[in-house]
Amino acid sequence: MKSIKRIAVLLADDHTVVREGLRKLLEAECDIDVVGEASTGRQAVDMAKKLRPAVVVMDIAMPLLNGLEAARQIRQAVPEAKVLILSAHCDEAYVERVTALGVAGYLIKQTSAHFLSEAIRAVEKGNTFFSPAVASKLCHQSQKSLDRKGRLKTRAVRLSSREVEVLQLIAEGEANKQMASELGISIKTVEKHRDHLMQKLGIHDTAGLTRYAISAGIIESSVQLTIV
Repeated sequence: MKSIKRIAVLLADDHTVVREGLRKLLEAECDIDVVGEASTGRQAVDMAKKLRPAVVVMDIAMPLLNGLEAARQIRQAVPEAKVLILSAHCDEAYVERVTALGVAGYLIKQTSAHFLSEAIRAVEKGNTFFSPAVASKLCHQSQKSLDRKGRLKTRAVRLSSREVEVLQLIAEGEANKQMASELGISIKTVEKHRDHLMQKLGIHDTAGLTRYAISAGIIESSVQLTIV
């Protein structure tokens, strides 16, 4: 009898109950192995480097390092791993950032277990998989990305990977000393990144940076988690 190829999956979500639910759903599938669970974005990156999973199922709202930046770093460090975003939200801001990263798929958490397993199988084969609501946003987004003459519209300010990390930690209320320790850099370097952020964004106070981080989908002011 021909053996079934099993797909190694890493789950990344900061809510234990969500990870446990996803694990139980996927363990019922004969061709999927959950090889690890991460509760922060930074842990997800480290585990992906160590475990080399075929698919990473990633939430967006993750502490220390948001899911989108973690996905970007995973795609750089482990290019063979396919990242599948599983989020409670599908606002256009999130969809735009996800597609810009080139992730393999995006499902909303209200999806069925069948869709999740099918999405994992699809992206592992090199295909893409999007929830219908997300696909609709993608269509609308592609229409908005061109001006009346068919030219690409100007994109928003681009931040470096480190600037995104610093911005998230600022929005999460961490002091410069904490950020320096968390990122393994000096306090002066943290201050330099903070200054660059303010210059790039035209924002000159912590409250404004926090509001920007929320509006850009780097952190969420509140998250409603539901799995059906």
